[in-house]
Amino acid sequence: MDIFSFLDLLGGLALFIYGIHQMGDSLQKTAGRSLEKLLARMTSGKVRGVLLGLIVTAVIQSSSATIVTLIGFVNTGIMRLAQTIPVILGANIGTTVTAWLLSLTSIEGSNFLLELIKPSTFTPVVALVGVCLMTFSKKNRRQNIGGILIGFAVLMFGMEMMTGAVKPLSEIPQFHDLFLRFENPVLGLLAGAALTAIIQSSSASVGILQALAATGSITYSAAFPIILGENIGACVITMISSIGAGVQARRVSLIHLLSKVLSAVVFMIPFLLLRSSLAVMETPSSVIGIAFIHTGYNIAATVAFLPLTAWLEKLACRLIPDKARAEAEVLLDERLLAAPTFAISRCRELTARMGGRTVSSVLDSLWLFKSYDEETAKQIEDAEEEVDRLEDALGTFCVKLNNLALSDRGGREVTRILHGIGDLERISDHALNLKQTAEEIHEKEIHFSDSAQAELSVLFRAVRSVLDLAVSAYDMNDLAKAQKVEPLEEVVDELTKELKSRHIKRLRAGICTVETGFVFADLLTNCERIADHCSNLAVCVIELNRNEYNVHGYIEENVRDASFGEAIRQAALEYQLPEMPVL
Repeated sequence: MDIFSFLDLLGGLALFIYGIHQMGDSLQKTAGRSLEKLLARMTSGKVRGVLLGLIVTAVIQSSSATIVTLIGFVNTGIMRLAQTIPVILGANIGTTVTAWLLSLTSIEGSNFLLELIKPSTFTPVVALVGVCLMTFSKKNRRQNIGGILIGFAVLMFGMEMMTGAVKPLSEIPQFHDLFLRFENPVLGLLAGAALTAIIQSSSASVGILQALAATGSITYSAAFPIILGENIGACVITMISSIGAGVQARRVSLIHLLSKVLSAVVFMIPFLLLRSSLAVMETPSSVIGIAFIHTGYNIAATVAFLPLTAWLEKLACRLIPDKARAEAEVLLDERLLAAPTFAISRCRELTARMGGRTVSSVLDSLWLFKSYDEETAKQIEDAEEEVDRLEDALGTFCVKLNNLALSDRGGREVTRILHGIGDLERISDHALNLKQTAEEIHEKEIHFSDSAQAELSVLFRAVRSVLDLAVSAYDMNDLAKAQKVEPLEEVVDELTKELKSRHIKRLRAGICTVETGFVFADLLTNCERIADHCSNLAVCVIELNRNEYNVHGYIEENVRDASFGEAIRQAALEYQLPEMPVL
């Protein structure tokens, strides 16, 4: 093997790894929403968990990425430790799909149909179709499909290059002597683990083994321990990724390692006992044979350890005990950035939580004007602190997420979150302001007139409605609901103006005091500001559905629309103020 063949080997390996990542990223973008639905249904049983791990790993072409994502889920509280174990076992099977794709390179024969399904025949066509889709299509989904095809083509080209580079080695006696050393199972296992740890891809290391198998220089007896070692080496990435994570997250990576090591020990014993009695073990391995062993071993290991998930959990908990003090909640783990689809799903979940806390704060603050109590006031303060914390975490994380190569839908979702969390936080601030106003009224024993209280009840009802409608529209990205918000916001504006005017009249008539006027004005201002931010949330939904974002442009456009004016009149009828008594 000369220097040029070695360079071909490195080039083929580089193309191979790039093809895996390209195909995985594009598959993930294409099937993003489907993966989220799978995740939502994963808690219903062990078998479904295995299937989830298998499917997700087959899609993203990396068991390490799947496990790293699980670490992020556990670290942020999305999943429990017990839920991850079947997924881990399924991921071990899912990563073997690549080996079967690569086995296509071993197809031989001069028959037309056989020639047609050889990678050397259809890969150029696949690459051409992929390039055309990515270059000429404007639709995001078609571009992602093009990325899948290009990734697959590059993967196959890389495998062909590696196979061609190592082919001359079959004629070198020293190369045969080298693999005779791997007849020692311990050396074979260590070699496989080291290779995978270095290149950080079990699929790539199995691909190299298949390329070597194509030379006819490695027996099944030598290949089996190497495959076991390659499975163990895949744990290096997940062990590194768990550094600095919480206790439960570190247990996930430990379970991944334990399942691999224990599987290797359990299956190495019958291998050693049967190796000398099975003649097939000393025959040269094939590309398809490597794929079969890789898949068969991982399926057998999954079947063996699936009933022992509770035992694996207890063992991990014993090896990594709980800390003496409780760990602080981790809202968003940066490990989730490795799987943008799931990262966006987590952001959406936290945004909904933020919206829920904001709504409850406003409702509680309005209730305080009717019946003040310290416990409710404290809940509003706690909610405001949580909303601030959520905004900081989501804002920082979404900026990082936005810098990734997201699908069109994913990009819009991140933009929606970034635009909305600021308004949710400001609404929470105004809820706190209302609480402080209610507290002042309570402490100073300020009383509004009966007519003022009747008017405020109408305003509060309108504020509750616009808030519930806006946050619901924002959480569910509901365009129909969002379009109903702006007319109602206009009604809240008119109500606050009328209430200010009526208060001035009462003040002049001596019915209300100046001190009452100050708190009354603060109350009205905060209600008006809440409605304004509700309008921003709704316009965010509407404009992003039109692939635009122009709040003022949308409002100006609707002011000139006759149907918009009619919607305002209908809303105003629902929130009519009582007649003001003659002063």
